[in-house]
Amino acid sequence: MNRRMIFYMVGNIIKLEALMLILPLIVSVFYNEINCINAFSASIVAATVIGFLLTIIFDPKDNKVIYAREGFIIVTLAWIFLSVIGALPFVITQEIPNFFDAVFETVSGFTTTGASILSDVESMSRGLLFWRSFTHWLGGMGVLVLIMAIIPTDSGRAIHILRAEMAGPVVGKIVPKIKDTAKILYIIYLSLTILEMIFLLFGGMTLFESAVHALGTAGTGGFGIKGDSIASYNPYLQWVITVFMLIFGINFNLFYLLIIRKFKLVFTNRELWVYGGIVLGSAAVIAVSIYPLYNNISDSVRHSFFQVASIVSTTGYSSADFDLWPDLARNMIFILFFFGGCAGSTAGGLKISRIMILFKSIVKDIRRLLHPRSVASVKLEGKPLDNGVLYGVTTYFALYIVMIAVTFLMLSFEPNFDFEANLTASVSCCNNVGPGLGLVGPMAGYGGYSNFSKLILTFAMLLGRLEIYPVLLAFYPKTWTKK
Repeated sequence: MNRRMIFYMVGNIIKLEALMLILPLIVSVFYNEINCINAFSASIVAATVIGFLLTIIFDPKDNKVIYAREGFIIVTLAWIFLSVIGALPFVITQEIPNFFDAVFETVSGFTTTGASILSDVESMSRGLLFWRSFTHWLGGMGVLVLIMAIIPTDSGRAIHILRAEMAGPVVGKIVPKIKDTAKILYIIYLSLTILEMIFLLFGGMTLFESAVHALGTAGTGGFGIKGDSIASYNPYLQWVITVFMLIFGINFNLFYLLIIRKFKLVFTNRELWVYGGIVLGSAAVIAVSIYPLYNNISDSVRHSFFQVASIVSTTGYSSADFDLWPDLARNMIFILFFFGGCAGSTAGGLKISRIMILFKSIVKDIRRLLHPRSVASVKLEGKPLDNGVLYGVTTYFALYIVMIAVTFLMLSFEPNFDFEANLTASVSCCNNVGPGLGLVGPMAGYGGYSNFSKLILTFAMLLGRLEIYPVLLAFYPKTWTKK
């Protein structure tokens, strides 16, 4: 156990957060928000001091090796420190005076969940609104992936950090060097974000609005600046956000393959086809279901595609209050809470690849029952998966169900929230979706929950974003033993 390297890396990440806090500080200066300027300045100083202390005290010197165990712990501790420090501007400005609320909002931002305790988001300062959406962007691809892209590492084992933070059952390198892989991922990520900003500007958004919504879409987070989310924006802007929500739900490796002109590998990718099929099929069912509400094919199709894209990509934006839709549409949306986007994307949820593997494993077991002597393998993208991957997917699915069940049971102590609200809040936070149904619907929020329930949901969001294992291992006592 290389404890010094763990806290050394955490220190570097906190120093990076100090740099990132400069951007919302600049926004606050531009809009002359004195209270925010002071809050961000104090937060930057605090992050800088803590970061430098950790890197100086725990300098690993020549021992900078990172194994799988260190990778899991670094990721978990980094996200906890980032969230606590990131909550400081909200508390200092008193725009979110309750510390539990501020941490909930910040964790929701970094985990790209988008669940909010705010009842009047439009009254917030521009600097804090920008910071909320910027946390989505930082958390979407992963803060530690960014660290690997800009800070040299002597360890070829840094892939363990990438695997601990990037979502999906199988995570590998795009190119031989992990540092180059991280750079490529962030170049694609940044380029797509800027491209969306440009399209939003063409639709009439201001520079601030386009930046905030592009950051929220890229990170598949969903924090907005209006109480009705995206509902009051024009159809063009809603379609632009729909398209980019779907784009950011796709495996980023496929974008790299497009760049190097390996088109066949992209268009024969089965996960991509299943992802597209789920979106088209769900949107068609919902469009038919909600047509009587709008009596207009164009509006029905637009709202159905927007909401399906938002939920499948786990972004959480809303173009309408889907909690008022017919039961068929609401039930379809609830089922989509579980799916998520593709592996290697910024989306949350189970991931399409895991669902494919689970389905193929079930088919394999059925065939084995019918033909006991047959030998069959589970394949993904034409390649057979070893038993380790299959075991990991099934074990993860079991833990995933337990995580949702425990979260739901813990919320049952809430007197003011009913079964529907607690269940959908649990599923939504564990899958990093954002809105639920009923009392936690798209036009409601999580502010009515007690501090205890907010802590439970905060922990659920971390578990969902880091895919359970890193968090469990970080809090498992034997993980910290030397052997």
